[in-house]
Amino acid sequence: MEKNQIILKGIAAAPGISIAPAYLFSKESESVIAEKIENVDEALENLDAALELSKKEMRKIFNLAVDKIGEKRAAIFEAQMMILDDPVLTSTIKERIKKEKMTPEYIVEDEITKYIRIMSASNEPYMKERSHDIEDIKNRIIRNLKKKKWKSKITNDVIVVTTSLSPSDTVLLSRSNVKGYVTDFGGLTSHAAIVARSLNIPAVVGIHEATNIIRDGDLLIIDGFHGEVIVNPSEQLIREYEEKIKKLSQYDEELLKIKSLPAVTLDGKEIKLMANLDISEEMSFIVHNCADGIGLVRTEQLFEEYEVFPDEERQFEVYNKIAESIYPKIVIIRAFDIGGDKVLPVDLHEPNPMLGWRGIRLLLDSPNLFKTQIRAVLRASKHKNVWFMLPMINSLSEVSAAKEIINECKKELTGEGIKYDNEIPVGIMIEVPSAAVLTSDFADVVDFISIGTNDLIQYLLAVDRGNEIVSTQYQEFHPAVIRTIKHIIDEAGKKSVPVGMCGEMAADPFALPLLVGLGLESLSISAAGIPLHKKILRSLNYAELKQLANECLNLKNEDEINNKLHKFFNEKISDQIKNLY
Repeated sequence: MEKNQIILKGIAAAPGISIAPAYLFSKESESVIAEKIENVDEALENLDAALELSKKEMRKIFNLAVDKIGEKRAAIFEAQMMILDDPVLTSTIKERIKKEKMTPEYIVEDEITKYIRIMSASNEPYMKERSHDIEDIKNRIIRNLKKKKWKSKITNDVIVVTTSLSPSDTVLLSRSNVKGYVTDFGGLTSHAAIVARSLNIPAVVGIHEATNIIRDGDLLIIDGFHGEVIVNPSEQLIREYEEKIKKLSQYDEELLKIKSLPAVTLDGKEIKLMANLDISEEMSFIVHNCADGIGLVRTEQLFEEYEVFPDEERQFEVYNKIAESIYPKIVIIRAFDIGGDKVLPVDLHEPNPMLGWRGIRLLLDSPNLFKTQIRAVLRASKHKNVWFMLPMINSLSEVSAAKEIINECKKELTGEGIKYDNEIPVGIMIEVPSAAVLTSDFADVVDFISIGTNDLIQYLLAVDRGNEIVSTQYQEFHPAVIRTIKHIIDEAGKKSVPVGMCGEMAADPFALPLLVGLGLESLSISAAGIPLHKKILRSLNYAELKQLANECLNLKNEDEINNKLHKFFNEKISDQIKNLY
């Protein structure tokens, strides 16, 4: 029986069109059931792998927790690690797997639950508390066992449909040649959307009912330009979209013809179009699309695929490979920006994580973690094409404290006879309104500035970019946003400090004329977007862009600014990108 065609509307999070079957991805562990196994050796290997991964995860948590949360709280994690290392428990579980030939998750659930019941029944409050710790360990082991099973089941050439995606989910799934992402929740600035754009994979997010309506194996068309997902499309619609895919391919070929040309306006103003690097797979895109360097290496994202924070040697290998691949162009490595809506490998529940222990605050409170990264970055700077950037800076004292640690690391490396760039440029991200206000003061003590619009806009407008209830209030063309960007550019310019932008606003073709007109000379975006940005810039006059920006700066609300930009876009640029559809 032919299935009915359904069109679902969401947010167009990453451009592109794909036609492929749906794959429903659930991150929740299925309930553990009593199930027989055929291969005992494989089950024991899976158990060992899950235990080892659980230990590494706990070690990661413990190392950070002991720095900030204190010995008492950290001791809980140490106790959990001891449970994982308990030879009696592990040998009992293994013996039961051999004897009963049941799945390891069932045996883990059954065996550890015995301990939990005994401790929960205790009259001692301490024992009851410890039962929760063991429950956590049990769930962690089972989750890791389930994850291992899921990895083996993923198939190629599917459109992933799920409630929400973490960046690590997006990366992991992309390695299975995923053709698109559809989610119930999420927005334009979610990290999963950013990674999808970086990998050139279409994504439509915020559909809400996607996982209830779509079934495994349903044929889908994902339209990442208009935010539509068509479930069980008609033959005619399939033919129409196949034709659109063909046109897109031809347009991509047209863009590639100009990829090696400079991003220069008709009247000679050259703009640096650099690339953001989130995951190692993007490096080939960056080189292929002739980026003018790497304007942002999101190191916390780069290493999210690792089970533990990598040591200095491993970090050095990664940074050095990036620096050598892009040489002689510049690469800006950002220090770990952990916390907030990003990965926080600590069991810490903050009332408002976006205003909490994140970015430079966490790094200065975790000197061992910070020093390990600084040493690795310094070692990779030996060819003098590496810059180092500090995230979430709020005050001059944070810059001073970070520079002290950098100088300490330099002295250590000098003592060890290791080469590095002693003049490595050190800059900051301006993402907090207080830092924007103090731009002139920061320009006295840093070598460069990068505007991170994703956070700057949400802090400036007091709008949580991940909250769909108020997402319409997240306005990148709000007058306060535009005037703040102009203030940063002008104040830094007075001190001859270069300013770039690496937030998602920089990647928006619609925002490009305004940003260049405001005086930005360097933009860092996903590598996939560079050819289109270049094509647009090469068709415009800088004098016109400055006039456009000045007019927008005098407007009083975002609707007026939007209308002004739309008028300019339709008159000057629409021909450049109309072939997208």
